[in-house]
Amino acid sequence: MTSDGWPLWEVFVRSRRGLSHTHAGSLHAPDAEMALRNARDLYTRRSEGVSIWVVPSTEITASSPDEKDPFFEPSADKPYRHPTFYEIPEGVKHL
Repeated sequence: MTSDGWPLWEVFVRSRRGLSHTHAGSLHAPDAEMALRNARDLYTRRSEGVSIWVVPSTEITASSPDEKDPFFEPSADKPYRHPTFYEIPEGVKHL
């Protein structure tokens, strides 16, 4: 929250050729509608976007890079998730 009371919003834009939204940046706005309009003006000036998401920064929960080893370690004890246990049939070309 800034001194003028406007919260920080994170902006995600999906480009014309993209399949997913990517983080474009952040901006301050009084509400979601204004954040969306400002994000359009700021991050899609050349009509490169087809969809915009704005999310209050306070609503984003992220893992810490410092804790990456303990956080992602539980997936290492599940080898069945890796395709090494499956044999690919001869007729399958693109998997």
